[in-house]
Amino acid sequence: MTIDEASERYGIPLEILHEYESWGLCGTVKKVMGAWQYDDEDIERLSMIMTLHDVGFENHEVENYMQLLLEGETTKEQRMAMLNRRRKSALDEIHFREAQLDRLDYLRHSIRSANKKQRES
Repeated sequence: MTIDEASERYGIPLEILHEYESWGLCGTVKKVMGAWQYDDEDIERLSMIMTLHDVGFENHEVENYMQLLLEGETTKEQRMAMLNRRRKSALDEIHFREAQLDRLDYLRHSIRSANKKQRES
């Protein structure tokens, strides 16, 4: 399938498909009549790229992860380390947001308490 067909069928932005091609990850993609042709293996890799983008990986991290993935089983520890760093970062963000919510709830509670005292007076 062509780049436009892959983009439309799987909802993959053209920007990511062009990025994929530029990284040289698409070993099985062939150019036929001036257009790239994607096979099922390429679509699986593109799905992984989308997932990595969705969980917050930067472009250079996605490229690095995918290069490691293509190198095979010997890179499992490196890929796991990358995933663990991203997970820690996500947890740090969650904890930061929870602390923000706690402060907001405190401020809301303060206003409600002041309103309640005013009504009782």
